[in-house]
Amino acid sequence: MIDDLDLGFDEAERGEKGRHRRSFVRKRKGGSGGSRGKTFLALLLALFLLGGIGGGAFYGFDRIQNYFVTPDYDGGGTGEITVEIKQGALLADMADALVAADVVKSQKAFIEAAEANSRSKNIQPGTYKLRKQMSGATAVTAMLDLKNKIVNGLTIPEGRTSLSIYRLLSEKTKIPIKDFQTAAKDPEALGVPDWWFKRDDGKKTVKSIEGFLFPDTYEIPPKATAESILKLMVDNFLSVTGEMKFADRVQKERKVSPYEALIVSSLAQAEAGNKDDLGKVARVAYNRVYGEFNCNCLEMDVTVNYYLESIGKPTKTSAQMTAAELDDPKNPYNRKLPGLVPTPINNPGKQALEGAMAPPPGKWLYFVAIDKQGHSAFAETYEGHQRNEARAREAGII
Repeated sequence: MIDDLDLGFDEAERGEKGRHRRSFVRKRKGGSGGSRGKTFLALLLALFLLGGIGGGAFYGFDRIQNYFVTPDYDGGGTGEITVEIKQGALLADMADALVAADVVKSQKAFIEAAEANSRSKNIQPGTYKLRKQMSGATAVTAMLDLKNKIVNGLTIPEGRTSLSIYRLLSEKTKIPIKDFQTAAKDPEALGVPDWWFKRDDGKKTVKSIEGFLFPDTYEIPPKATAESILKLMVDNFLSVTGEMKFADRVQKERKVSPYEALIVSSLAQAEAGNKDDLGKVARVAYNRVYGEFNCNCLEMDVTVNYYLESIGKPTKTSAQMTAAELDDPKNPYNRKLPGLVPTPINNPGKQALEGAMAPPPGKWLYFVAIDKQGHSAFAETYEGHQRNEARAREAGII
């Protein structure tokens, strides 16, 4: 039908140059009735086409505008929702969690608001009570207000065994200890990479969660499970050791596998009575097992205590232990077995990990506590050790 229309300039206009007003006219062909019908249909089609172009143009403009204008909600939002910010989360991670919960409209809205607020670095991991569809700036302000943080924290001390940690967690969450023990049977399912269990000392690999439950203060999320809590602790361990470059450094500098160094960290955590001595105790462990010690064994009573706890017996001081307990051939953590024990014997903290990663130089093979602050004296020979023991007796320590 468009072919029946001839749109052109008025003949008079063609002959008049310099006029500013131009008008479109229709050149009629045939009767006026048919022409009017065709014209009406043509106008409808033109309007339809123009409308489609206009809609597409508007959609394109809207998309382009989003590149320059941050998509954001207005105001303080509505309703209430809880959002968990995980340990080690960066601003982008926080933004993703908030967008997923429809707290903020876009990642960009939250990040820009956080970067504009100098206090945003104080936002801590944990669970927050927020509203849906808040502006980015309002969300940042809300997360800086401690009233909006659900406090359900639990501190896991350094050097606790996994069983001891399960007890603490069970008391806090009312989740049965058996649930934690069941979840811990598969450390890899909790996030521990398979390569962490590799050993270079020829010993059989025993895959245990021991050593990977990083001691820290944790916010226990609502409706947490035994599995989710242990995963949180393992993830924290991986983050801390990753930042330290623990695995790379012990392989390069100590010439041992990361798992062996983790075992040494746990031994230092158990034996050192003072944080100042963590590195020195780690050095003793390395010297005894990999050096020229008489049996290349640890001879540390703490390994015996770990075994006693694992079989449900009470732990003891060195003086309380019987000869049968100290040298039980059935005990895989026997202090006189050559080499390192099968697994870590507790969950060491960052300073113990640092001590095993970069112990001070020394040929020490012996140590004994000599004061009430837990400091130890170290010796290279047994004769030197006996002199240190005499100091300890004088101080009333042994």
